[in-house]
Amino acid sequence: MSKVAVVFWSGTGNTQTMAEAVADGAKGAGAEVTVYGASEFNTDLAAQFDGIAFGCPAMGAETLEEDEFEPMFQAVEGAIGGKKVALFGSFGWGDGTWMREWEERCGSNGITLATESVMANETPGSAELDACKALGAALV
Repeated sequence: MSKVAVVFWSGTGNTQTMAEAVADGAKGAGAEVTVYGASEFNTDLAAQFDGIAFGCPAMGAETLEEDEFEPMFQAVEGAIGGKKVALFGSFGWGDGTWMREWEERCGSNGITLATESVMANETPGSAELDACKALGAALV
């Protein structure tokens, strides 16, 4: 059985809602799923999973959340190459620059994304939640 981690940070609950849909999608595809807040996840835990979905909203000038998520992601990004990895998150302004930059960062660090990233403008609707479920299933 495939083991999938869903790791996220959420300020308003939008990215948390997306994380729950990602977890549902992975479970529905037969994976054993564990959901973590960003501050709970680390390199030792990353080693235990076949696939990892990372979720973070755009913050400030379209950056990753800097107090919990960014330090965690920076710590684990060297240890997740070769794993199935996917990205998701919500935003309330801008055009998704934070996600494009995050995807480029992953590519520059040898991380191949298993599927297309999912973004929701503000509260995720049914289309975004369905995409999150598909993202979760792609990690299995």
